[in-house]
Amino acid sequence: MNSAQPPSKPRIVEDILTTRLPQDTIALWWLGQAGFVLRDTRAVIYLDPFLSDRPDRLVPPPFAAEIAPPADLVLCTHEHLDHFDLPTLRALAQTSPHARFVVPLPIVEQVTTPGISAERVVGVQPDEELDLGGITLFPVPAMHGLKTPPAVYDFGFVQHGNGRDNSGPYRYLGYVIEMAGVRVYHAGDTVVYDGLVEHLRRLNVDIALLPINGRSYFREQLNIVGNLDEREAADLAAAAGVRLLVPIHYDMFAANQGRPATLVDYVRAHHPSISCYIPAHGRRFTYMKGDLR
Repeated sequence: MNSAQPPSKPRIVEDILTTRLPQDTIALWWLGQAGFVLRDTRAVIYLDPFLSDRPDRLVPPPFAAEIAPPADLVLCTHEHLDHFDLPTLRALAQTSPHARFVVPLPIVEQVTTPGISAERVVGVQPDEELDLGGITLFPVPAMHGLKTPPAVYDFGFVQHGNGRDNSGPYRYLGYVIEMAGVRVYHAGDTVVYDGLVEHLRRLNVDIALLPINGRSYFREQLNIVGNLDEREAADLAAAAGVRLLVPIHYDMFAANQGRPATLVDYVRAHHPSISCYIPAHGRRFTYMKGDLR
């Protein structure tokens, strides 16, 4: 009598688990939308993992959160469901018992209330430099919004009465992550604001993961807060001295897509010194410090 064989793991899971890397190289896997796995020889990081199999997804999850490769860090940029997927976070907390969860300080309780231990959750703010087990993290403000219409793009400061306090804590973040000597900027959801270019230039970013879905009045009427468009992403990367631009946040929902081909054409015409990489879902790409110089 033959016993049933367990189902094989998706190729991406095996790839994340088994890929061998040189000391000065990182690997990235796109999970769709703003989700990524980053890896070097020592650590695995999840960025905005969105693995719930919702019916409105255009792209299926690359794997179920319950069989996700173990994580060392899980980073979320803000609380929109495609960046802050609680079922995924709860599953990762179970499958990665040593993982820490990094989120903007104002939403820490949204992680701990569903049952993730407070000792595992790190609330962060801009202008902090954190050493997290050999990974250096630099939180960066993001300008976004939670509710429309009318659209209000800000930093998510606490509202008092009919106005907003012009000080923190910041509710929306991006992150610059340094691992294996490579600095990766994950923008989360953002538009360009005064000071962003200078902030990124100071951090000497190698790779920028930037949204390109743009924004429009009509989508804002559907409660869809927008982001950079293709040209803005390219212009930001060029102004910030980024070496490699990777577009994200354009593939998941029918009403909120972007055009990576437009980005490539614009970069070629206006910023030929920048390299552009269009990621494929679940396919590994690697980067070594000093590439593209």
